[in-house]
Amino acid sequence: MKLTKSAILPLAMAFHLACAGLATAASNIPQSLLWVGNSFFYYNNSMHNFVLGFARADKNNEARGTSLTISGSGIDWHNVSAYLAPGRIGGYSFVGDNEVQFNKPGRQFDGVVLMDCSQCPVHPKLAPIFYKYAKQHARSIRKAGAEPIFFMSWAYKDKPEMTEGLAKAYDKAGKDNKARVIPAGLAFANAVKARPDLELYQRDKRHPTLAGTYLAAATTYAAIYGKSPVGSSFVSTLDAPTAQFLQQIAWDTVQAHQKK
Repeated sequence: MKLTKSAILPLAMAFHLACAGLATAASNIPQSLLWVGNSFFYYNNSMHNFVLGFARADKNNEARGTSLTISGSGIDWHNVSAYLAPGRIGGYSFVGDNEVQFNKPGRQFDGVVLMDCSQCPVHPKLAPIFYKYAKQHARSIRKAGAEPIFFMSWAYKDKPEMTEGLAKAYDKAGKDNKARVIPAGLAFANAVKARPDLELYQRDKRHPTLAGTYLAAATTYAAIYGKSPVGSSFVSTLDAPTAQFLQQIAWDTVQAHQKK
């Protein structure tokens, strides 16, 4: 079939728009993340270091992470707009053998990962505060030119019924504020169901073991970078079979969550 000039032009424009869409999607992946939360993040030498482990294993040397946590804090304890003010946080990084590397002036973070206290989004008196500050912080983050990202935390080991409530709360915050959600809590529930022998919790039944942090980081990597962590050479100090199991749980959970 011979195509006329008038037929070729729309096809060419469609191809150009498709390519532009792919380029935009790739450019929208935040490479520098500020993690704002509490001890769920900083256990096991901080979750952001695990996410960087996945990125480095994938030859991504542009990724950076900074963790800003307060023990026991709720989302309302953090002054996010102040964190993102010019010249405040992220002006330099430690690289290599603890060498100081000064970063380019201007906006230091492409995305901000937000987590409320472990029970706040489902607490009858604190849930309204969660939604209020989710909106407020999302607005402040976008004003600073970054992307707000909500981290869905996991249920307590002895209160698995929290999973559903936390999932609904974070998904609502994500929908209300047009922000992506990292379904770490659902990944925990799926892992516990598949392998109840694998301990994801510390003795306090709240905080993550190294395996728990690894699972949450793999879920974060999949949700933010859009790449499967399955097969990653980054296993931290876990044995290979355990790491592979957690990688698969993370990827399956993110894929299922995105289809909702």
